[in-house]
Amino acid sequence: DKTERISVVGRLPGRGGGKSLLFFAHPDGEPVTEGSLEGWEHDPFAGDVQDGRIYGWGVADDLAGVAIMAEALAAVLDVRGVPEGEILLGSTPAKRNARGILGLLNEGNRADAALYLHPAESEKGLRDIKAITSGMLQFRLTVSGRPPETPEPGQTAFSHMAVNAVDKADLILGALRDLGELRGDRVFHHALDEAVGRSTNLLVSHISCGAAGKTTQVPTECVIEASVTFPPREQMPEVQQEILDAVHRAAGGDEWLDENPPTVEWLFGTQGVEVQADHPLYRTVSRAVLDVTGIEPEVNPLHSASDIRNPKLFSDIPSVGIGPLAGSLTQAGGHDEWVDVEEYIQAIKICAKIIVDWSN
Repeated sequence: DKTERISVVGRLPGRGGGKSLLFFAHPDGEPVTEGSLEGWEHDPFAGDVQDGRIYGWGVADDLAGVAIMAEALAAVLDVRGVPEGEILLGSTPAKRNARGILGLLNEGNRADAALYLHPAESEKGLRDIKAITSGMLQFRLTVSGRPPETPEPGQTAFSHMAVNAVDKADLILGALRDLGELRGDRVFHHALDEAVGRSTNLLVSHISCGAAGKTTQVPTECVIEASVTFPPREQMPEVQQEILDAVHRAAGGDEWLDENPPTVEWLFGTQGVEVQADHPLYRTVSRAVLDVTGIEPEVNPLHSASDIRNPKLFSDIPSVGIGPLAGSLTQAGGHDEWVDVEEYIQAIKICAKIIVDWSN
């Protein structure tokens, strides 16, 4: 359905002589499915305001971001008129790939800088600036085994004659654990390490071996799914090679795996990016937040594969992200998704100031 891929781009040509700025956000929410509205105390589609919060389906992910950029530009036009630099507002129907900001970039939309507007789930709201996003790799390993040579349906008594995929997968899991610890000791990024005490992690998230209930059948295949995060200065091909080398070494030490090595499938991968605190874009955004809120923001380095990466990776456009305080995101299984009203209004003022300061 091509209508699902339509993006809306608002372009305001500047008076000339100023720097251009691209705002982007995504108005799509999580799909409404049977039972997904259970647990909501507020009408998900009414926009209820109570105790300083506005509630609604997708309000934090990311309807508020779309509204903020539109309101900010309207305020600038009303008070200051057309800025010198061109302003672009990009509303995309999804965060990822062709449906997100990447689709607009592929169509030739360009600017001197970009600002991703997304309410903050960090519980710090406008005190955070997304200026660092770690890279991420998601991958799948398939480890094979061999059943015993017996016509008997029950294989337990003959399991010593088989190659149990669970046993072989355990060797690979050990190699992944060792690699994760090795990388944790070796790889260092100051902001990440300061925030959580570690700059990279390798997570094994899913293991599937054999069939449930088939307790007398030797598993002949084991699937391991995992992910690894890595700081912006590491290159994704290098991380991939480390994983391949670790698997190869583990397989080489086992006769069966040496002859029947695990297969590796890359499910998703992206490079990390970083905008330094002394970059003109970061300084402009930070100063605007301080002027409006009275609080100097800090870099939030804990995002992985954030959308701030795409303008830099694909079009060499520096990009950071900000957003008002929010919580209970439907995407994370929450109910009564909300955005703080005061910070929402402050975010409009901040973005208006960014437009004026950056583009004039």
